[in-house]
Amino acid sequence: MTPDFSKFESSIGITFKNKSILKEAFTHRSYLNEAKEKGLTHNERLEFLGDAVLELITTDFLFKKYPDEQEGVLTAYRAGLVNANILSDVAMKLHLGEVLLLSKGEAKDIGKARQYILANTIEALIGAIYLDQGYDVAKDFIAKHVLCLVDEVVGKGLWQDSKSLFQEKAQDVYGITPNYKVLKEIGPDHDKQFRVGVFLEDKLMGEGEGRSKQDAEQAAAKKVLAEHTWKKKK
Repeated sequence: MTPDFSKFESSIGITFKNKSILKEAFTHRSYLNEAKEKGLTHNERLEFLGDAVLELITTDFLFKKYPDEQEGVLTAYRAGLVNANILSDVAMKLHLGEVLLLSKGEAKDIGKARQYILANTIEALIGAIYLDQGYDVAKDFIAKHVLCLVDEVVGKGLWQDSKSLFQEKAQDVYGITPNYKVLKEIGPDHDKQFRVGVFLEDKLMGEGEGRSKQDAEQAAAKKVLAEHTWKKKK
C-alpha cells in the first residue's frame, strides 16, 4: 500500500509542487527490486544533494553562532550535529518510517541498519525540499528540526567522541589509558551483538552493547562518562 504522503506534507508544513520528487526521497534502493511501478528512482542522488545542503547550512549556522571558535572545534560541532544518531532521531520524531518505501526484508530490520537508512532518508528529504522549494525553505526545515539541537549537543558534550573523551579524562585523573575487551558475543553471525567491557588496568569500569565492537566500545565509554564522578586524586 502506498503511504499517505499528503499527511506527511501536512505534518512538516511543506506542500510539494512535484509529488514524484517527494516519493523518490522515500524510495530505498531495496524497494525497486519488488515494486511493480515503472519509472521509480531510488533516493541516493537526492541523499547526495541533501548531505551537501545540510552541511552548508549547518556550517554557516555554526560559523555565525560561535565566532570565536577555531575550525577544528566547529568541525567537531558539525559532526556531532549531523551524525547518523542525531539524524535518525530526527527521522523518528517526524515518523519517516511510516512513509519509507522498503523491501519486505529491509522493513523487518529495526536495528542499526534501519538507523542508517532513516538518517540517509532525512538527507534525501532535504535534497528534495531544496530542489522543489528552494534554499530558504530547506534552511528553515533544517533549522527547525536539526539546528535547534545545537545547545544540547554542545552543552552536553555530545559532539565529542565518547572513547576519546573517556581516554582524556582517565589519563588526566588516573594517569591510565583505558582498554576494551569483548565480554560476550550474542546471536548468530548475521545478527550478532557484542558486549564490551572498558577497563582501567584490571578494574572493570563499565559495559556497553552494540552491533559492532566499535559501537559497543562507544556505548561502554559513554556509560562510564555518565555514571562516574571525575575528581582528580590528590
